[in-house]
Amino acid sequence: MADIIKEILKQLPANKISEACFEAANIVLYTTDKEFFLNNEGLIKKVVDSIKKRVELRPDPSITLDPEKAEEIIKKTLPEEAKASQVIFDPQRSIVIIEAEKPGLAIGKQGANLRHIREKTLWVPLIKRTPAIRSILIENVRSVLYQNSDYRRKFLDKVGHRIYDGWIREKKKEWVRLSMLGSGRQVGRSSMLLQTPESRVLLDCGVDVASNDDNAYPFLEAPEFSIKELDAVIISHAHLDHVGFLPYLIKYGYRGPIYCTEPTRDIMSLLLLDFIKIMRGEGKEPLFTSDEIKEMVKQTITLSYKEVTDITPDIRITLYNSGHIIGSSMVHIHIGNGLHNLVYGADMKYGRTALLDPAETQFPRCETFILESTYGGRDNVLPSRKDCEKQLADSIMRAIKRRGRVLIPVLGVGRAQEVFLIVEDLIRTGKMEKVPVYIDGMIWDVTAIHTAYPEYLNAAVRKKIFHKNENPFLSDIFKRIGSAKERRMVIEESTPFIVLATSGMLQGGPSVEYLKAFASSERNALIFVAYQGAGSLGRRIQQGDREIAFQKGHAQEVIGIKLELTTIDGLTGHSGRGELMNFVHKCDPRPKKIIINHGENSRCLDLASSLHKTYRLETVAPRNLEVVRLK
Repeated sequence: MADIIKEILKQLPANKISEACFEAANIVLYTTDKEFFLNNEGLIKKVVDSIKKRVELRPDPSITLDPEKAEEIIKKTLPEEAKASQVIFDPQRSIVIIEAEKPGLAIGKQGANLRHIREKTLWVPLIKRTPAIRSILIENVRSVLYQNSDYRRKFLDKVGHRIYDGWIREKKKEWVRLSMLGSGRQVGRSSMLLQTPESRVLLDCGVDVASNDDNAYPFLEAPEFSIKELDAVIISHAHLDHVGFLPYLIKYGYRGPIYCTEPTRDIMSLLLLDFIKIMRGEGKEPLFTSDEIKEMVKQTITLSYKEVTDITPDIRITLYNSGHIIGSSMVHIHIGNGLHNLVYGADMKYGRTALLDPAETQFPRCETFILESTYGGRDNVLPSRKDCEKQLADSIMRAIKRRGRVLIPVLGVGRAQEVFLIVEDLIRTGKMEKVPVYIDGMIWDVTAIHTAYPEYLNAAVRKKIFHKNENPFLSDIFKRIGSAKERRMVIEESTPFIVLATSGMLQGGPSVEYLKAFASSERNALIFVAYQGAGSLGRRIQQGDREIAFQKGHAQEVIGIKLELTTIDGLTGHSGRGELMNFVHKCDPRPKKIIINHGENSRCLDLASSLHKTYRLETVAPRNLEVVRLK
């Protein structure tokens, strides 16, 4: 593979290609020949069929039309009904990104508009959906990428050379091992190091948000881990317990690729910025700064579901929907030339929700599966989704009937949007009194990101987002809280309302401020819809603590918890015991070995034992710092 570009050039006419480079695993060819760019008579397709890699032909930047003139042509070409909002040029790569409310109309019948733009401007047009709710974060992320176009081009070329230029370590030995740097018999700080004779790949890099000491972070001091030797990082999804320590790697010198879906890239940037803000608000020194988050964005390579890509000379990955949150992925990892196939399930939900389709169960090959056990214990039999939605509705309506206020602490992504849809449906269908629903924390921004990537949502929600007047996220019941002053004004209101606020475990964030204000009245309600980590304030309240001490200046303020408390486990984005067992039953092919992680000690052991007895599989529930040999 080291001479793959030479092999490609041999199959093309001489002097047609001005430059050839890598964009990670993809190969990009540039031409100064206008006619060859517009019609190469199937030569590029023949090359692709021959080498079985993605190859793209683009015009050399020297022949593209001046951006100002090109923009005029683009705007004349696109129909008004497409509602194009932004036209952004990436001159280093001869690409123009066009944002439109209705991408289908922008593309035109059988791509007619795109063909016209290519012919008249010699730019390669890409159409992206304009979010139904404006997202400053998405604009900032895209801005970072466009402003650093030259850096990105060199970075992606360097990644490609690592993939294609041959082995740098031991070539003939065959072994694969997995080190638990976090999430071993615990929920939090998910991080595992996958090692092959050639590659070092990190699967997630999270923090334990419920811990207040050094146990919050992955064991990066493990002897086998070295930032200098790390080839790639794969992020399954955007929750902090899977991504919260990633910018720390950047801070200490990691300059390699980070792979995830587009929604994951955007949401993790938002949550990490919020993480810095919360730490500062608690008087703590943040682990990293926004500069590291910016670098993280520059180093991120996004993949769509089921898009196969090489990431090192001996590892190829494919992301599959995990059903947990928008953009969340199970990672299929093909190692060597069929040496071993591993699937990292990460956090997954094998059940349809109001927002997402269930986790995928079909894989090309799978010898080993890494399976979560957040709700893997024998007693973790979750009620049906329908029963949970009814329980949520009943709890809210009881509080409103007694003119109380309802606090629902949520993770910014996932449960918040589920509750959005359930509450909006209750009010729209007249099953519940119309009351304001105040949104506090980064939930609004995350919801905006949901509207930018409807293709990651289930068909019912996607259809509603495409029709602006049916978009549930745009309902007038939702009111955004944008400042501490607005929060105080809401708290002082006497009429009933609902608050969705972060953090979901009451570990800092605006949810704690509402708890302090609502706790002393029996009319009010506190509804838990998210997992409450061991040691978190939410878990302590669940376990019966009815007096909570808060630091107020140099003194302590003790608040009594008198409001009605409801826990709804079944709205979780994790699979319950039954779903986990059923998932393994439906897995095709069924793995020979299952590694259990991401669960409390007893739940990991319980699930491992049950899977072994039921399906006669080899199961293991490693502790942190233990190493599992896969091959």
